[in-house]
Amino acid sequence: MIQFLQAGGPFMILLVLASIVSLTFIIERGLALRRQRVAPDVIEDALERCQDKDGLGQLQVLCQQQPSALSRLVLVAIEHLPWPKQENVDCIQTRARHEVVQLERGLVVLEIITGIAPLLGLVGTLHGMITLFGDIGSAGLGDANVVARGISITLNTTLMGLLIAIPSLIAWSYFSRRIESLAVEMETLLDEFLRRQYRVADAGRARPSGPRVGTRRNTAAVAESAPAPATGS
Repeated sequence: MIQFLQAGGPFMILLVLASIVSLTFIIERGLALRRQRVAPDVIEDALERCQDKDGLGQLQVLCQQQPSALSRLVLVAIEHLPWPKQENVDCIQTRARHEVVQLERGLVVLEIITGIAPLLGLVGTLHGMITLFGDIGSAGLGDANVVARGISITLNTTLMGLLIAIPSLIAWSYFSRRIESLAVEMETLLDEFLRRQYRVADAGRARPSGPRVGTRRNTAAVAESAPAPATGS
């Protein structure tokens, strides 16, 4: 293994560093994007149980005790419940964009490594072949076995670049899809929560049935239809 790395020259050092960075972000994002870190079951259950304003206080305390992306979005929704629904939705969407950016942190690094690792490997191979053929030309070596062995060594960097890029691409695709799935799930939960809360609020603001103040036209019509008072003869 050490011989394999040494044969790659300076470009192999860059590829090893890229592999370490890629592995670090894969592990970090794998831990950060666990379901219990983004949308804990306890918050989802409490959100579904909150059918009216009586449970808002308990839900708010629970979200403060269990920090997560979903908890922070729920706190924003509760804080802006006195506002009109559309304005509340706008506030949630603004916060949601911030949360998605936090979830996607590090994915751009995996994307970059996916693109540059094969290129670094290819450049390392070309550099090795140029050096090899230069040495052959100056030394006048004509042994085909020596040439073949030299070419095989220069291809090590290309192989290393692909071995780094493929897992990085798989991890990037998986994490991107997982973030999208979690975002849709949180959006659905919050949409149902807002529907319930604003339906309760609208019902509370509804006017009780009873006498209504008539319009000017209705008042005039009633006055015209009323019998005229009798006059004395």
